[in-house]
Amino acid sequence: MNKIMIKTDAERLVKERLGNEGSGHDWLHIDRVRKLSIQLAEGTEADEFIVELAALLHDLPDRKLADDRRMSRLEVETMLTSLSVGDDERTQIMHIIDTISFKGTGRTIPETIEGKIVQDADRLDAIGAIGIARTFIYAGSKGTPVYEPDGSDSAIQHFYDKLLKLKGLMNTDAGRKKAEERHRFMEVYLETFFKEWDR
Repeated sequence: MNKIMIKTDAERLVKERLGNEGSGHDWLHIDRVRKLSIQLAEGTEADEFIVELAALLHDLPDRKLADDRRMSRLEVETMLTSLSVGDDERTQIMHIIDTISFKGTGRTIPETIEGKIVQDADRLDAIGAIGIARTFIYAGSKGTPVYEPDGSDSAIQHFYDKLLKLKGLMNTDAGRKKAEERHRFMEVYLETFFKEWDR
């Protein structure tokens, strides 16, 4: 199993599929999550190959993607097989993909250190300055308003439904440390937003 070749081929396939995706789940998001994952894995016992490959593929079956971009779970697993990923590694990667998403309470936690790392990296990219930008890109792609004072669905409401909760859901010490600064930036942003809205 040539791990360098596998990662190179996986990167090419994901970039082709998500290169200009318009909801904030594009190739640049994937690449940031990949780089964050590698950073978070430093000094741990995590298998960097599993971490990096899971980070590269984590959004392919995401329900937030448009139908022509999203892949089924079986298609992702078949891709891993076609890339000559071994059975054990494939099982680990698919488990991470299955458990990484924020659903309901957001408290689904992957069982492995590799999964915890990729989940933290994905959540870090959802908060802070980049997270704010991605929130409005996604809202715009779905026709969701910036803000509704009555509390109905809006980009701003998403901060309270999900984003402000992520700091407390980090799995790793390194993830928690990075989340602190990004969380504070969102708090400052919201304070400024409401000051401007009420003027």
